[in-house]
Amino acid sequence: MTETRENQESATYDVIVLGAGPVGQNVADRARAAGLTVAVVERELVGGECSYWACVPSKALLRPVIAVADARRVDGARQAVTGQIDTDQVFARRNRYVTDWDDTGQAKWVKSIGADLFRGHGRIDGPRRVTVTRDDGAHHTLTAQHAVAIATGSRPALPDIPGIQEAQPWTNRHGTDSSTVPDRLTIVGGGGVGIEMATLWQGLGSQVTLLARRRLIPRMEPFAGELVEGSLTDAGVDVRTGVQVTALHRPDAKGPVTLTLDDGSELEADEVMFATGRTPNTDDIGLETAGATPGAWLDVDTTCLVRDVEGTWLYALGDVNHRALLTHQGKYQARTAGDTIAARAAGRPLDDGPWGDHATTADQHAVPQVFFTDPEAAAVGLTAQQATDAGHRIKTIDVDLNAAQGANLYADGYQGHARMIVDLDRDILLGVTFVGPAVSELLHSATVAVAGEVPLKRLRHAIACFPTVSEIWLFLLAAYQRESD
Repeated sequence: MTETRENQESATYDVIVLGAGPVGQNVADRARAAGLTVAVVERELVGGECSYWACVPSKALLRPVIAVADARRVDGARQAVTGQIDTDQVFARRNRYVTDWDDTGQAKWVKSIGADLFRGHGRIDGPRRVTVTRDDGAHHTLTAQHAVAIATGSRPALPDIPGIQEAQPWTNRHGTDSSTVPDRLTIVGGGGVGIEMATLWQGLGSQVTLLARRRLIPRMEPFAGELVEGSLTDAGVDVRTGVQVTALHRPDAKGPVTLTLDDGSELEADEVMFATGRTPNTDDIGLETAGATPGAWLDVDTTCLVRDVEGTWLYALGDVNHRALLTHQGKYQARTAGDTIAARAAGRPLDDGPWGDHATTADQHAVPQVFFTDPEAAAVGLTAQQATDAGHRIKTIDVDLNAAQGANLYADGYQGHARMIVDLDRDILLGVTFVGPAVSELLHSATVAVAGEVPLKRLRHAIACFPTVSEIWLFLLAAYQRESD
């Protein structure tokens, strides 16, 4: 019987991928589709952070909370909602969607596309070479004919404050894999993870305190954070902005933790969770042997080729290049890079101009993001401030979402807001933001408009069905026309 290459001490491939999360899987799939041989290296679970500790489990957990909130907004359905959420069933639902943290299915998928999977810690060992160390100490030496793609993702960044280790804080992983509801949970951080976890755990029965140095979700339009903050407060969350944690104290690992704030006050909680940023998983992957800096975010060009590394062999995709720490954006980069690697391997010219097949142009102009809070907050492109800072001449159009009859039919007393940013010189959209129940399903239409640079004169011919929430486009465009006449 011939030994498989996964069991050989050395092997050569066209492409080596470090990291088997969604980003690594996409670049591997694209390279294989082009006929290139591929090795995928993974040190944890095949499927990565998104599948087991981030996007998938958080949305699986949040959906029951939001479903109950939606039902309570509709006369007739409201009366059917009795009792409390069954947390055991919520956690069972999460476990089902993360396949009980068993990656067998995803590992089979990697092999089904014709890629070889190497389990272990992969480290670059000079140009186009990777050493994989397995848990049992065995080593594989892999050589890449054309490219090494880094898709190792990121991990939570914990602040360097007194008592941080003693406090044993939660991170996003604890926030999504815990099956125990703490009586009191303090969440530090007002970004997407912080507000989603506040929505989730308050909905499951915790008394949540949310602490943020600035306004909530500061990278979106200000009204987005204001509406989400108001809703969290109405739900019982104690939201405090403009505060920082200066120290933590937890003398008993099973007891409460005390947080000292910068105003001198103290706060006690049964658990504390930090959602204060991410750091790249690049500190122990051998970057120094390629002339790059270990532990750093990797600067890439529009094809995702790492700058300042000699040759055209090292690519960085997803979180590690710090362009947009979003799974869908990383997958977009992976598809682009996979096509680029294939083109370079075949000696074909690249189409790497703006919006070309080998260019990640959307990273700069049309990044969509959704926070699955109650209400949802969704945005694509630039905010008004970002557009102004970039030198665009703009007009900002604001409309309450309940202007659309479909919104009122969706939820009695529907509350939400929409904003679009118009480039007056080009008559196109630079950005759109929606906040309200179920607005995540509006976002792709906005993304198409922004990425496609659809002229507003043409966009008015894209008719939304009556009565849907999407009718808000009619009111946004009509408001722009009125203000332009």
